[in-house]
Amino acid sequence: MCVEEPMVQKHMETLQHWRSTGAALASSERLMDLLLVEGPTDLQQKEHDFVQIETTKGMRNVSRKIPLEKLFLPLSKFSIPPRISVTIGVAGIGKSTLVKLFVHTWAKGEMGKDFMFVLPLTFRELNAYDKLSAERLIRLASPHLSELSFLSVGTARTLLILDGLDEFKTLLDFSNTVACTDLQKEVQVDNLITNIIRGNLLQEVSVWITSRPTATTQIPGGLVDRMTEVQGFGEAEMKGHLDCMFAENQSLSDCVMHHLKANRSLYVLCTVPSFCQIFGSSMGYFLKSTDHSPEMLTVPRTLSEIYSYYFKMALCSDWQGKQKEVLKIEQVVSNCKKTMSSLGRLAFYSLIKRKYVFHEQDMKAYGVEISSLHISLCSRLLLKEETLFSTIYYFPHLTFQEFLAATYYHTAAKRALFDLFVESGMSWPKFGFLNHFKNAIQRSLQSEDGHLDVFVRFLAGFLSPLVNKALSDWFLARDEHHSYRSHVISLLQSLLSMDQAISCRTVNLMRCLQELHHTEVVASIEEAMKNEALAGMLTPVNCSALAYLLQTSEVCVEEANLSNGLTYHAFQSLLSQLLYCSNLRLDSNQFKDTAMDLLGSVLSGKDCQIQKISLAENQIGNKGAKALARSLMVNRSLMALDLRSNSIGPKGAKALADSLKINQYLFSLNLQNNMIKEEGAKCLAEALVNNHTLMTLHLQKNSVGAQGSKKIAEALKKNWALQELILSSNCIGDGGAAALAEGLKVNRTLLTLDLQSNSISDIGVTALTRALCSNQGLTSLNLRENSISKDGAQGIAKALRANSTLRNLDLAANLLHDEGVQAIALALKENQALASLHLQWNFIQSKAAKALSQALQFNESLAILDLQENAIGDEGTVALASALRVNSTLTALYLQVALIGEKGAKALGEALALNKSLATLDLRGNTIGLAGAKAMANALKVNCALRRLNLQENSLGMDGAICIATALTGSHNLTYINLQGNKIGESGAKVIADAIRTNAPGCVVEM
Repeated sequence: MCVEEPMVQKHMETLQHWRSTGAALASSERLMDLLLVEGPTDLQQKEHDFVQIETTKGMRNVSRKIPLEKLFLPLSKFSIPPRISVTIGVAGIGKSTLVKLFVHTWAKGEMGKDFMFVLPLTFRELNAYDKLSAERLIRLASPHLSELSFLSVGTARTLLILDGLDEFKTLLDFSNTVACTDLQKEVQVDNLITNIIRGNLLQEVSVWITSRPTATTQIPGGLVDRMTEVQGFGEAEMKGHLDCMFAENQSLSDCVMHHLKANRSLYVLCTVPSFCQIFGSSMGYFLKSTDHSPEMLTVPRTLSEIYSYYFKMALCSDWQGKQKEVLKIEQVVSNCKKTMSSLGRLAFYSLIKRKYVFHEQDMKAYGVEISSLHISLCSRLLLKEETLFSTIYYFPHLTFQEFLAATYYHTAAKRALFDLFVESGMSWPKFGFLNHFKNAIQRSLQSEDGHLDVFVRFLAGFLSPLVNKALSDWFLARDEHHSYRSHVISLLQSLLSMDQAISCRTVNLMRCLQELHHTEVVASIEEAMKNEALAGMLTPVNCSALAYLLQTSEVCVEEANLSNGLTYHAFQSLLSQLLYCSNLRLDSNQFKDTAMDLLGSVLSGKDCQIQKISLAENQIGNKGAKALARSLMVNRSLMALDLRSNSIGPKGAKALADSLKINQYLFSLNLQNNMIKEEGAKCLAEALVNNHTLMTLHLQKNSVGAQGSKKIAEALKKNWALQELILSSNCIGDGGAAALAEGLKVNRTLLTLDLQSNSISDIGVTALTRALCSNQGLTSLNLRENSISKDGAQGIAKALRANSTLRNLDLAANLLHDEGVQAIALALKENQALASLHLQWNFIQSKAAKALSQALQFNESLAILDLQENAIGDEGTVALASALRVNSTLTALYLQVALIGEKGAKALGEALALNKSLATLDLRGNTIGLAGAKAMANALKVNCALRRLNLQENSLGMDGAICIATALTGSHNLTYINLQGNKIGESGAKVIADAIRTNAPGCVVEM
């Protein structure tokens, strides 16, 4: 059968006006891409929406996005379009806006062109019905369609949208669903939905369901073909949203954004657009309603304070300045008090029942007069929606219901004689506010999914001074918080003192303390974290504070440093909270293998978002490494693992190597100083053949020997991912070096190779340099502390002439002597790639310095030259100074302990007066004296390039230091100067340091 075009056209025209788009669709760019997820995480399935956002810090690990326009298309040419699609997102993230956006865009013919019909419905609408047939359901979504035969026509693809599963009045029970295949048979609405999802009904129709994450657990995962998640705001979108809110007052928008960025807890919540709107409105109202300077204000900083001022704003006035009558507070209170009490009671008992949508009978049952909502300003706190067959009411956001529920409970608790959580009133007597408060806290702790967490946070917040000030004209008695606050703090602390695993519930108790402005415990732990001084401090209360800080502290944003003091017991209690730390440092905690069993369970979790872990300097053996290896086989978040200075041995290395054959997410592995030996190196080499993601491998100090390095070299011929390989201090000798050279002839991806301290002589270096003649990938080579002589230097020189990619070469602490360096210097005249050359401690004298000076007059790439601890003397220094007069690329010159006296210093000073590129000059440990100091001072008066100058231990004396200090009064760009060890004396040092700081406040001085 062919579907008639006029019917399709009429349907599209109708949907162009389906539900008003409002301002929400105006900035919809964020919604044009969704996150493709495998399913809701454990946290999303079990926790309150705000707890999800706070625990994950508003971020989520995602590997893939999908454009909205491709949401219902196959992911590849080998797959089919999804029949059942589910989109999740916390309350207020924009799920309904997303649906409206898609429907309107489809109706204009700009998206979803594969669908002939799009049929949108909300679960709110379905709540009005007890029974429906599939056919009647379709008519509800499209009452204007006269012909429904298209439902059975495979060519006319149809999309049925069911928005807001979390608002459906009945839970979906797939295990007890009675099968129904008759389109015209009326069944219970929940049975109808389950039959549609199962495919018993409307098999040819695609179904798109949106929901808060917790509600999606009702649908068996095997029935969902595609799950996506709505993205929240980033910082730029928060700023854009606030700018739109305050379009006529940019300075107010900037001020609100300033306060938001200063409060990480609220900033994280503002990733949810609806909360960003609430925060902006509340903070804007607060700032506009005060006459004081914003810097002098005690601005709202807690959740309760933000909602209190929003509440006050909504009831007092139309604060954005529209021309409407503004009632006095007394009049508003008089008009609204009864309605607010009724709304609060409705909110509280509905929250207990997890009911979020209300009909007129619900309103009447709790004494809410429908007529009063239309004339009272209270209507701003409850929204009304007309459907085809009923009128429904709901709070603008879930947190509004929780806040109003808390207002009711707080007021009722002062006079109630029975348990308020028992609606009938039939319970054991409960007297006094504090008993009722304790009851609410205990019930929140007993809740598995935390649906009372934000409610009790508001309840605690009502006892803060700023909230009392904001709401004392409404339902709080002025200064009543003084009577209860200390008792409530003691109650919360006693609950936190129990020795138990830290959960989201216990962290919420710490948040309740923050709402009360009791911040002492958190402040002390935060300071201890900064100083790595947690040892001996981690009592149960402090562990809860630490868990809270992991979510909220700026200290933990870049890295959660729990080194030096985390006991096994504290680690065990914090385990569930570590899942969401992206960068975790656990160094020097004396962790043994049993702790790795615990950490392995965290890394194996579906929710794990840890990207980097450092476990350096613990006591981890092969069993601990095996536990970590097992977790790596399933983990998809970890990118860097640091196990340096443990004792995993060959067996531990083998276990990790086996996991690397499967794991394709780890980028960096540090096994320094773990005694993995030759056997462990061989296992890792086998893994490198199969692994395509590991980019950095640190194996220094592991005794891998020549044979181990040979196996790694063989792997390099087949591995095209590894970019950095550290093999220093491994006794690989010439045999290992030669093997690695063969690998370099084939490999083109390795960028850094560190062979420091490996007993490599000229034989091994010759092999390496031959490889460098053809290798065009390596950029850094470290051959420090080997046995390379002038003969090996000849090979290095040859390689430098041929190679055009090597940027960094470290030859420090070898046996090059003047002859070897002269060969390298000659090559530098031709080489225009090398940027850094380290020749420290190579028995170099003035001849080599002269050769390098000549090279620097031709070379245009070398930026760093390190000649420290070589006896180049004044003669060599004068030669280098002559090069500095013309060289324009060298930025750092290290000449520590180089036997430089007055003559060399004078030459350098004269060169610096002309040089415009050198930024770092290190002359520590020479004897330039007063004359040298004067030369440096004269140079500083005219030189504008130098940033760092080290004149430590140079016999400057007081007069020399004064010369330097005086020179810094002129125009210079020095940011660091070291004058230590120059026999200046304490009093003289202070005077000179103060003078430098006065004349050059941006310069760091070490005296």
